[in-house]
Amino acid sequence: MQPDDLSRHLAPILGDRLIAVEPFPETAGRVRFRREGALDLFRAMRDDLGFRHFSTVAGIDWVDHREAVYVLWSDDAKQYVLLSVDLPAGDPRIESASGIWPSANWHEREAWEMVDLNFDHHPDLRHLLMPDGYTFHPLLRSFKLHEPEELEVKARHV
Repeated sequence: MQPDDLSRHLAPILGDRLIAVEPFPETAGRVRFRREGALDLFRAMRDDLGFRHFSTVAGIDWVDHREAVYVLWSDDAKQYVLLSVDLPAGDPRIESASGIWPSANWHEREAWEMVDLNFDHHPDLRHLLMPDGYTFHPLLRSFKLHEPEELEVKARHV
């Protein structure tokens, strides 16, 4: 599958919610979309184009906005595809993909926890890696590391 094939199939489904389909090395392409088209895109990728395996979702903090990048795999085409969406820094939310691909559940939890991407209608958006009640998102660029003198170092004597 080539980017032109993706574009021909997705353009009628997404309309102006499809921003672009770009070549991306070693993949079927990179689909850039508006968040309002997320569920339609997810369904089309799974049901029409055969991308039935959800590999991951990653979040990137670009300071003025956040980007969510989904990676999908097609067993039939033996290809990956990337789905990319920009989200406003003040409202970094998108519909959860876990209703389409149940395996998205933990990946979305990690992206929420680390980069503060919010997934609407997620069935269980709670901490996965950090302790309950932890209010920081360590992969945000605004996250400040503690100065060395502020850290308490506990030595173990054996």
